[in-house]
Amino acid sequence: MKMYVGTEWSDRPRTVPVINPFDGSTIDTVPRGNAEDVNIAISTSSKGAEEMARIPGYERYQILRRAAQLLEERTDDLGRTITLEEGKTITEGRGEVGRAVQTITGSAEEAKRIHGETVPLDGAPGVTRQFGFTMRVPCGVVAAICPFNFPLNLVCHKVGPAIAAGNAVIIKPASDTPLSALKLTEILLEAGMPPNAIQCISGPGGEIGDAICSDPRVRKITFTGSRDVGEHICRTAGLKKVTMELGSNSPLIVMPDTDIEKVAQATVASGYGNAGQVCISTQRVLVDGKIYGDFLDSLAPKVEALRHGNPINDNTQMGPMIRDTDAARVGEWIQEAVSSGARVVAGGDREGAMHAPTVIADVKPEMKVSREELFGPAVTVTRFSDINDAIALANDSVYGLSASLFTNDLESAMRFVKEVKSGNLHINSGPSFRADLMPYGGLKDSGMGKEGPAYAVQEMTELKMVVFH
Repeated sequence: MKMYVGTEWSDRPRTVPVINPFDGSTIDTVPRGNAEDVNIAISTSSKGAEEMARIPGYERYQILRRAAQLLEERTDDLGRTITLEEGKTITEGRGEVGRAVQTITGSAEEAKRIHGETVPLDGAPGVTRQFGFTMRVPCGVVAAICPFNFPLNLVCHKVGPAIAAGNAVIIKPASDTPLSALKLTEILLEAGMPPNAIQCISGPGGEIGDAICSDPRVRKITFTGSRDVGEHICRTAGLKKVTMELGSNSPLIVMPDTDIEKVAQATVASGYGNAGQVCISTQRVLVDGKIYGDFLDSLAPKVEALRHGNPINDNTQMGPMIRDTDAARVGEWIQEAVSSGARVVAGGDREGAMHAPTVIADVKPEMKVSREELFGPAVTVTRFSDINDAIALANDSVYGLSASLFTNDLESAMRFVKEVKSGNLHINSGPSFRADLMPYGGLKDSGMGKEGPAYAVQEMTELKMVVFH
């Protein structure tokens, strides 16, 4: 498949294979972009940004509405593309397309709602003949640097609000999963995007990412990925706006007054979707000591029963990880924990990129599987003594993206909401719940800024203050 640079679809002499994680086959190749491609893309986008700023909000709404309709019409093709390049099940792939339709639809609506407000300047002493108001204007050129795990919907979360706000966009899809983003670019052009206002450059992020992020003509960067890469981007970016959606190791607290079966089901649902490659996937289950054994007895058989295998089959519940090396890393972290006193009570096997859904019990907070972001199909279980201990364990992390608590006690729930340092907090649900319209972002090393169309539009605009004297 070609990439879109300048105002045309282009090949390059060097290409990058797109690999099916399940069987290692090559499903397509894409051009390997370079620094010159970045320069062409930014130069073109700079002109495109001027054109986008002149397009009225209603016309931007119409472009995005048409794009949403085209996405929906192509659900089967896009769902299959997501599954083949990323490895999630076909059910998850189709579901991601449905979410992308909603993300673009929500972005379309926001294109009609961008506004400022009046400022009561007479609230300042001596000010009697001034009238003030704010107005929101586009940033200009927005760089959207995207992850592999949701190769369509997380691109839409960046591109949709950027277009709604009147910006030009340069998409840098993940090297492993560029096809969904390239197909989205086709759809946006078909929907009426100015040809110079959208770019999609494929190739290794290490080779072209710095060229994008360091260029002063790029005025806004929105990134989803690892903490370390996010920090590098921030250091490279210089004086421009950034949104960082980074890592996590989400805790799920189980109080003794809750329904153990319900929690075990929620743990399976929130811990193993997309083979655990979800930044808000349940990773650390913190269980009151009084019900610890009963919870493990309920959870283990449910995890063992998960059908994992070829993700293109409709009855598969969990597919492979994105690469063999990632599955090997998960296995190494599990063995490291076992050698330090933890025990595997379900799963633990690996074949290539396919790591079995796994439960690790008796995990101590200092173990790597608890402290770092595992990003794989394994859930750790740790015992706590009371709500104070549970909250302390939940907060014992550099991350703070999503956390959840199961309880029937309102006081415990309110303490959790007030004291746990996380951007998303869930009561009686797993931490992986996300409605695409809600403000989504983390605290601490989980990043800065918010996604969700209404909130991302604020990140994609600049605020001007106007005073009439």
